[in-house]
Amino acid sequence: MPGPEGDRLLYVNMTDQSTSYEPFPDEWKLLGGRALSAKILTKECDPTCDALGPDNVLVMAPGVLSGTTAPTSGRISIGGKSPLTGGIKEANAGGNPGQHLMKLNIRAVVVTGKPADADKRYGLRIDEGEVSVVAADDYKGMWNYALCEKLLADAPKTASVISIGPAGELGLSGASVACTDQDKERRPARHAARGGLGAVMGSKGLKWVLVDPGKARARQAADTKAWNAKNKSSSKDYLDGPQMFKTGTSGIVPLANMLNTFVYKNRTEGQSPDVEALDGARIIESFEERGGSMHNCMTGCIVKCSNIVHDKDGNYKTSALEFETLTLLGASCAIKTFDEVADLDRLCDEIGLDTIETGGAIAILMDSGGMDWGDSKAAIELLKEIAEGTERGKMIGNGAVATGKARGHKRVPHARGQAIPAWDPRPLKATGVTYAAGPMGADHTAGLIVNPGLAPDMYAQASQEIQLINMVCDSSGFCQFFQPSLDDIRSYYGTLYGIEVSREEIADQGWEGLQDEWNFNAAAGWKDEDNGLSECLVEEGIGPDHAMKFDVSLDVINQSKVRFPAREELFSSAAAG
Repeated sequence: MPGPEGDRLLYVNMTDQSTSYEPFPDEWKLLGGRALSAKILTKECDPTCDALGPDNVLVMAPGVLSGTTAPTSGRISIGGKSPLTGGIKEANAGGNPGQHLMKLNIRAVVVTGKPADADKRYGLRIDEGEVSVVAADDYKGMWNYALCEKLLADAPKTASVISIGPAGELGLSGASVACTDQDKERRPARHAARGGLGAVMGSKGLKWVLVDPGKARARQAADTKAWNAKNKSSSKDYLDGPQMFKTGTSGIVPLANMLNTFVYKNRTEGQSPDVEALDGARIIESFEERGGSMHNCMTGCIVKCSNIVHDKDGNYKTSALEFETLTLLGASCAIKTFDEVADLDRLCDEIGLDTIETGGAIAILMDSGGMDWGDSKAAIELLKEIAEGTERGKMIGNGAVATGKARGHKRVPHARGQAIPAWDPRPLKATGVTYAAGPMGADHTAGLIVNPGLAPDMYAQASQEIQLINMVCDSSGFCQFFQPSLDDIRSYYGTLYGIEVSREEIADQGWEGLQDEWNFNAAAGWKDEDNGLSECLVEEGIGPDHAMKFDVSLDVINQSKVRFPAREELFSSAAAG
C-alpha cells in the first residue's frame, strides 16, 4: 500500500544509470533515517557482499520529520555495508539535502549496482519534475568545495548537494559523504563521516547528487493548529533551557580533559598539556577580531552549534570545528592549537574524510615513529597525499587499523575496525559497552553516556537505553543536540499523522531498528564472542596512576543486546551524541 501523501522511494541503478520510483509502504510511515536505512538494507543488501562491489546498496534516507517545520529536524542518514567494519553502517549529517528530498516526497534514495567502467563519474539530478543520471567526468578528482562551487554556479538558489571528494573516489575506508549547509555559500561542511560510506558512494561512480525542491512546500501536519502549538512550545522549552551547545561541541574540551577523555598521543594519556590552546573558548574569542560566528547548519535549526572559523586575516577557513576533531586531529596527535586543527579539518572536508578515523590513523603513524608528534605541517602534506593516491596516503585514508597493520604497530584503539571516538571507554565504561557490542562499532553518536560514576551493574542497561533513544532520534530527523526524548518524538509523529503513537510503539520501533542492524551484522559474520575493544584499551590505563582501563566483562557487554524492561526514565531521557 502506498505511504502518506504520495511518498515514494527513488531507486537509482548505477549499472545502467536508470532510475525509477516505487510507492513508499504505509507500514513504514513512522520509519525514516537510520531505521529506514536498516530496513531497506536488511531487505535488499546481501550482508556477505563486497562493500565496494555492485551488490552493496547505498541508502540516503531523510528523517521522518525532515522537510517539515519542526525545529532542528532536517537531518539525513547515509547507510550501507561499511568497508571499514564489514557490518551495517549509518552516518548522520545536517545541511539541507534531507529537507529538500522530503519536500519532494522522497523518503529514501536507494543506489544499487556499479558502472562497468570504473573510470566514469556520474551525477544524479533530482527536482520537482525530473530525475536523471548525468555524465560527470569533468568533476573527477575534484575536492568538495570546488565541486560544489562549480555545480551550484548555474543551479537555483534552492538547490543543495550531496558529494564525495577524492577519498571516496579512491575507495578509501575512511571516506565521508558531504552535504551542503544552509548558508548562501552552500558549503560542503556537513559530513556523514563514519564507516567509509563515501567509498561506497565512490564505488558506484556517483560523484554528486543535486537536489532542488523548487517551490515545493514544507510537509504538512494532519492537525496544523496542534502542530504549530507543539512547535512553539518545544522551541520555547529548548530556548529557555540550558542550551548546552550554544557555543558548539568545542566548548566541551575543558570538561573532557578533566574527565581524562581529551586523549593525548594516541590515547597514552587522558589529558592534553595543550588544553588551553585547543579549548573551543579560543574560537569564540576569535570572532571579535577575525569574524566568524555561531550558525545553524540547516534551515529551521534553533540550536546553532556550528562555529564558522576564520583565519588570522579574517578569511573563512572551516565549519564546524568540533570537539571530536579537536581531540583526534589535535590532542591525540599532540597538535597544539585550534588554528592548526582547523587547517586539517578543512582538508578533511575537501578530500572527503572522517576526521575521527583520519586523526586516529595519523596518531598511530606518529606513535610508531613515522612522523614527529605535533607536526601539523607534515600532517597537512600527508592529507594532500591522500588526494593524490600515494601508498602512504592510501594507508592513512583507509583508517586506523590499516595504518596499524602497515606500520606493524600494536597500539591501535578501535572497535570492529573503526577508530575510537574522542570519548574514551576507559573512564566512560557504559559508552565502551556501546562501542563493544553496538551494531555501529566505535561510534559515540550511537549511544554516549558521559557518567564516569555510573555503577557497574548499570553499564549494559544504560548503554542499551541510550542506543535505543538515539536510534529513534536518528530516524526522526531531529538533531541529537536538540535533545528530544522518546515522548517528544512520539508526540511529534502523532501530531504529524493524526494518530496516537504509544510509548510501547516508539520503544519497539527503536528496538526493532537495533535488531535489524544486529541481524545484518550476524549474517555478515559478526559473532557475539568477538564483541569488545582492542587490547590496548583493556591492558593500558589512563588517568591517575594509569588506573583507568576498560575492564568490563564480555558477559556484561553482551547483556546490552538482551532487552531490558522499559523504565519510566527511558521515555523522558534526551538523545545524546
